[in-house]
Parts: sequence; C-alpha cells; structure tokens
Amino acid sequence: MSVNLAVALLHYPVYNKHRQLVTTAFTNLDIHDIARTARTFGLSRYYLVTPSEEQQQLIQRIVTHWDSGWGADYNPDRREALSIVRPVQSLQDALADLQQGHQQPVNIIATGAARRPDAVSFTALRRQLQDKDQQHLLLLGTGWGLADEIFEQATTILEPIQGHGAYNHLPVRSALAIMLDRLLGERP
Repeated sequence: MSVNLAVALLHYPVYNKHRQLVTTAFTNLDIHDIARTARTFGLSRYYLVTPSEEQQQLIQRIVTHWDSGWGADYNPDRREALSIVRPVQSLQDALADLQQGHQQPVNIIATGAARRPDAVSFTALRRQLQDKDQQHLLLLGTGWGLADEIFEQATTILEPIQGHGAYNHLPVRSALAIMLDRLLGERP
C-alpha cells in the first residue's frame, strides 16, 4: 500500500559548514537505506535531487544493477525498495512528477535540525496526511542543511527532532526513519 507522502533528498541547494551554497555528492548508503525505509512505510517515490548529470547517471546505474541486473535476482527485496528511486535534476522536477494526476498543489514540507517559527508538530502533520487527495513531499537536506530558499518555497515546515542536550546532528537516514515512524507508524 502506498501513501500520499513522498520523500526528496536534496543535494542542491544545501549549505556547507561555511554556510556557502554547494552541491553535495550522494552516498550509496543514502540510496539503499532511504529507499528501504521509505518503502517500509509505504511511500511510492524517493527523489534524489542533484543538478549533476554524472551523479544522476551513477544513481541510475546503481538502481539498474538492483532492478534488472545481477542484483535483481540476488536480492528481490532490494529491487522492490529501489523501484521507488527517482533521480531528478531539481526540486521543481520532483514536484512536477509528484503533481501528475492530482488537482491540489503538492504540500512541500521542509525539515531541518534548527527550530523555526511556524513549524508544525509531527502530530499536526500526521493529521494532514489523512487527506488522501493531497500529495505531500518531505524534503531532507544533505551537507549542513537545506538552503533558506527551500524553506521559503515550503508550504509546511516540520518541527525538528529533538534529542537530549545541545548536540543535534542526526544522520539523514536516521532522521528520516524517525520522521516516518512518527508520521506513518502504527500506533496502539
């Protein structure tokens, strides 16, 4: 069963530690682990956003290996997970793809480790996801986080995951797993 939520991992526009706009490189683990997590929670699409044509080609080569290459027979579960991966050049490309066949504009949900004004709680977003006519795209950043321009485009900003103490720098794969459990996980 797929849900009305998709995820996009942005490699541009994001910041580096000097708060400069950069394009980051994807990691193999991000492809596999995020696809597996997203598929576990019923998502039908996982967008890897990078303007780098070489990175897109490499992502597609990895996906093809597990989708129709030797890996497809070796690990059918991985094939199913990677079937939802979509490398795209820009956030606009991901939004256009997700918008197809739907009337309402996609709800763009920005995430980050810092508290921001007007952020919605996980509980509030979980309720919003009940509207099956609305498509939602959860944006995660690489590097040192999503650029401010992405937060300006967002229709929703999700509250950060808060641990204990001042340190708050989760790996993106872990952060997504926590978010999806809070938003879509079974509750007693």
